[in-house]
Amino acid sequence: MHTEIEERILEIDVDKIVKKLESLNAKKVGDWYQKRYVYDFNPKREDEWIRLRDTGMKITLTYKNVEKNTIDGTKELEIEVSNFEDTNDMLKILGYTPRAYQENKRIRYILNEVEIDIDSWPMIPTYMELEGNSVEEIKKIEEILEIDKSKITNLNCQSIYKDIYNIDVDSIKKLKF
Repeated sequence: MHTEIEERILEIDVDKIVKKLESLNAKKVGDWYQKRYVYDFNPKREDEWIRLRDTGMKITLTYKNVEKNTIDGTKELEIEVSNFEDTNDMLKILGYTPRAYQENKRIRYILNEVEIDIDSWPMIPTYMELEGNSVEEIKKIEEILEIDKSKITNLNCQSIYKDIYNIDVDSIKKLKF
């Protein structure tokens, strides 16, 4: 199982971040809309779920487990699948009904081997996600980008909705723009 090493920076100024990234010659990977189904286990497991996501470049099926809300507290196991709807149908046959369908917009850059995702979601301000191979890599990018430390969080997207913006995203069956 893979350990994600990532942090999120809340309420970013997108234009300012993009200008900074471009001035640093960060490589722009893409700009696309993503869609996903989120499934709970049966019985439901706290802080564990299955995600089927189409990034526009590839489709993945992922097991997620948030062991603790730290930069390295999420474990995941991910495989690539060939078809979004067929995989959803297969999961339904296996007894997994989607808890929710969700969409977001993502702009991805790479700087010093760190993925920098600018994520826009319905109903909340845009945030940035930094994902790398080590805590040190992430911290270095935070320094380079002059990130306001008060805006850094280790919460996952669902928890950002709930704990930061008081929105129960679990009760929203279709989260779309």
